Amino acid sequence: MTSQETLVALNMLPKIGPIRVRRLLEALGEPAAILGASKDRLMRVDGIGEETAEILGSWQDHADPAAEVREATERGISIVTQDDADYPAPLRDAYDPPLLFYVWGKLEPRDRHAISIVGSRRTTLYGTQTTKKLSYQLAQAGFTIISGLARGIDTAAHEAAVAANGRTIAVVGSGLAQLYPPENLALAEKIASGFGAVVSEFPLHTAPDKQTFPMRNRIVAAWAQAVLVTECPAWSGSLITANLASEYGKPIFAVPGPIDKPTSAGCNQLIRDGATLVADVSHILDDLGELPFARQPSAAEPAAEIPELPEEEAAVFAAVTADESPVDRIIERSGLPAHVVTANLMKLEMRRLVRVFPGFRYARR
Repeated sequence: MTSQETLVALNMLPKIGPIRVRRLLEALGEPAAILGASKDRLMRVDGIGEETAEILGSWQDHADPAAEVREATERGISIVTQDDADYPAPLRDAYDPPLLFYVWGKLEPRDRHAISIVGSRRTTLYGTQTTKKLSYQLAQAGFTIISGLARGIDTAAHEAAVAANGRTIAVVGSGLAQLYPPENLALAEKIASGFGAVVSEFPLHTAPDKQTFPMRNRIVAAWAQAVLVTECPAWSGSLITANLASEYGKPIFAVPGPIDKPTSAGCNQLIRDGATLVADVSHILDDLGELPFARQPSAAEPAAEIPELPEEEAAVFAAVTADESPVDRIIERSGLPAHVVTANLMKLEMRRLVRVFPGFRYARR
């Protein structure tokens, strides 16, 4: 059995986890030594009780690592362990770094410049539009956008990064053969096709549950340089992610919302607790700095001559007039789906062809 297969086997065992495996490795040295150790020897390791020792002693009843590696290969999924150069560097210093990652797509060195964007699954138009705008601009500035592929804010963040032709990493709370939520499969395929990667620490056929999502959140918190929360209520799991990131010493950014809307209560509380208020992407870039290979359009630059636009952008631009129009009116004029219109409005804004006004109203420059 290869070293990778041994780690895959350990990762597949129930009730073990990365912290116990780390203690076992410190005591026994090599992964193979863990699977070959006697019950008595295993129980002399701190935190290893009789139940855990029995699971390790009968590991073949719980895991078939050769079959797992073979299926991953057949699905076009790579397995990255802590011994591999592709393993995310920020996670090596985490308290409980994943033993390994299943990676659908490709991790790149530039992904070390990353920002996690999180928020509510049940979002408003305000939250969705704000998330898309900030994610798009951060991706264009050269940052990889990390999120959890969940409904709502996560989806908006990933979609905007793809629309910006940037990089995005989806950290999921299930195995990659049980992708959740299933309606985001097309988005996951798009990300994996050249815009980043979909990753999981869980074996391929792990179904999502109440434990897998908090485990996923710790990765989202530890991987990025900072965490941005764009919309969430007071009881949101996004606050847990933000708190974890704060414990890791990461900057926390939050978008303020209406004081009478429960959907923004979590973000407003984060700001009261010391998170940096974000009303514009410059508030993030001023703290983190723009990347040397990225170019942000300057507000002082004159609008360029209208370029030849892709078909969808041209259709949306044609629906924008010199007078301010709400998004709904532009959607109606263009005849395109709402998500297509909003994505292309952001592209037009970055091209400095349209201007956005309060209330998500748009007009030509």
